[in-house]
Amino acid sequence: MDWERILTNVAGEVFAPTTAAYALAAIGLNIHFGLTGLLNFGQAGFMLLGAYGFAISTIAGYPVWAAVLVALACSAIFALILGIPTLKLRGDYLAIVTIAAAEIVRIIGRSTALTDVTGASSGLRGDSYKETFTALSPFGDGSTTLGPFTYSNSSSNSWWIRVVGWVLVAIACVLVWRLLNSPWGRVLKGIREDEDAVRSLGKNVYSYKMQALVLGGAIGSLAGIVYVLPRAVQPDSMGRPMTFWVWTILLLGGAATVFGPVLGSMVFWAALMLIKTVGREVIPTTVMSSAQIEQFGQIVVGVTLMLLVIFRPQGMLGDKKELAINVR
Repeated sequence: MDWERILTNVAGEVFAPTTAAYALAAIGLNIHFGLTGLLNFGQAGFMLLGAYGFAISTIAGYPVWAAVLVALACSAIFALILGIPTLKLRGDYLAIVTIAAAEIVRIIGRSTALTDVTGASSGLRGDSYKETFTALSPFGDGSTTLGPFTYSNSSSNSWWIRVVGWVLVAIACVLVWRLLNSPWGRVLKGIREDEDAVRSLGKNVYSYKMQALVLGGAIGSLAGIVYVLPRAVQPDSMGRPMTFWVWTILLLGGAATVFGPVLGSMVFWAALMLIKTVGREVIPTTVMSSAQIEQFGQIVVGVTLMLLVIFRPQGMLGDKKELAINVR
């Protein structure tokens, strides 16, 4: 078994664009759940809207900054449409509504009636919307090697995407850190613990929840952009499993923490890559095919989520006294 190659692949996953995208999505979910106590099971819907908003705007001729603004606007409008009738719901009821809303977004995206806009189930090809982003790269053409890692400078899965993705993660972490230590963030944590008590103090709980939903959704839309830059916009790739993986990452790292979502994403994708790579090396194809090994890795993810919720709901960096998993 070539452990050097295996460990290089695992280490590469730690700072891959997909890892950065899921870290961003988990940071947005952290604002929803970790700070405010909103059981949002539709984060993939915000990511898909962000991806579509960016890609469609770029194809229409918008510059990168305008396409990003369109993506943020799409997520904000979706948050308002979703939040106005549902934010008075609590617990499981809100979870059901949000997962249904995300599924509606995915089904609309793959509808044949919108083939000219969204590409339907085939999605939007990456080379149709990446050119303006790639043109902003200061690294030029070719590829660069740093240690055991060699990637292209500016094209798909490049150093440029990695730099942009992790810079956005750093900015989001600073934002969450400031929110946790601000009066606004303390009101959100109060809502998470006992919204009736916060309401009795004269605070508009509904307004604060809406602000948290919009902000976390906006970060989720940025995650969607980072996620599709190395690949295509394909609606079925951003469905229910994506939301559950984001939840696993958040709970693994620790909700209501600054770096928990980032650490959770790194550990999650590195561990998943290790399981799949070692599985392909040691498990004969007569016992388990490559596709089955892929599914086995996802089974491990599901079992991990169950064990986390049961035995360590605060995650690796979380404080059990800070956050209880059972939100009313």
